[in-house]
Amino acid sequence: MRENAVSNEKTVGSEPYRVGFLLLNNFTLVALASAIEPLRMANQLTSTELYTWQLLSQDGEPVKASDGISISPDGSIDDRKVFDIVIVVGGVDITRSFGSKEVHWLQVQAQKKVLLGAVCTGAYALASGGLLDGYNCSAHWECLASLQERFPRVHCTNHLYTLDRDRMTCTGGSVPMDMMLSMITRQHGKSLTNAICDMFVCDRVRPDNETQRTPLRRLLVTAQPKLAEVTELMDANIEEPIELEELASFVGISRRQLERLFLKHFNCTPSRYYLKLRLDRARQLLKQTTYSIIEVASMCGFVSAPHFSRCYRKYIGISPKEERAAVWSFKRLESPSQTVEALPSSSNAALRLAQAEPSYGAVSFMFDPLPFGDAVAASG
Repeated sequence: MRENAVSNEKTVGSEPYRVGFLLLNNFTLVALASAIEPLRMANQLTSTELYTWQLLSQDGEPVKASDGISISPDGSIDDRKVFDIVIVVGGVDITRSFGSKEVHWLQVQAQKKVLLGAVCTGAYALASGGLLDGYNCSAHWECLASLQERFPRVHCTNHLYTLDRDRMTCTGGSVPMDMMLSMITRQHGKSLTNAICDMFVCDRVRPDNETQRTPLRRLLVTAQPKLAEVTELMDANIEEPIELEELASFVGISRRQLERLFLKHFNCTPSRYYLKLRLDRARQLLKQTTYSIIEVASMCGFVSAPHFSRCYRKYIGISPKEERAAVWSFKRLESPSQTVEALPSSSNAALRLAQAEPSYGAVSFMFDPLPFGDAVAASG
């Protein structure tokens, strides 16, 4: 077995890399396709079987993706198949999408010196088995908060993907393609990767140190670098919020300038924006972890649970207790504008599943100023 499969090059004609994709319940189909297609194209362009791949599930039965489409795997994790690389494909509601059987199987693969990877939210499964302890790790921004809180030994980053020794992890969407192309470059050289990019009309392979941009800051980096720096500081200091004077000082501007920047680009004050970030983080923790409401309040910089509850209700529209209850019962307190029953079966299932996710219904308020004043924000 290869000691470091990520960086080990193979010559044409040698044995192919055997890749297993472990599909977790509610995995994202786009992440799976983005990870597999570079392998297919590598084989096609070289007229050589450089890679083989198989889809696996816990019991060999079909697995439903987050869009409601069922995928029939090639086998189960009980089939005693041998792999060089195993990649966990995660997606929606990751904390309840796998069990001890999958975790134990992954631990066995690690003992066999198999290269382990994860796409989208799949890193959560690896971390649950202690398989990312001491490693740098990338995961979709939506589950980073719960991953960091639940597994403090994992070095979570905001990078698009991470190749760290015998682990490779990445965010979701199309990013798995970048990670797999980077792996192919290390194993078979840049020329093959360039040819694959040409076939996929892909202008570049994004580097592993490029950061994923969360929705709240997507437009800031080019629009106003100072504002981007401040929001990054805010996001990195949720549990113990930094005073506005200090934030301004850190980036070399005055508090007055800071306030003008936020009013111009966000139509709100820095205090409101900071509170919004803290409540967004609280929403993720409420939906993705089992921490108590008091613990979540403390983790997000609120001095008391009652004050946290008041702010949360004004921002989200329901209390933290109601939010938690809605998640664990798979019900939503407010029905969507179109009834679920009127939708086709696959989209019906996908919508029901999405209703338990932190991002559900988030577009309408993502860039809106908070609907309450500075007095409330300042008292948090």
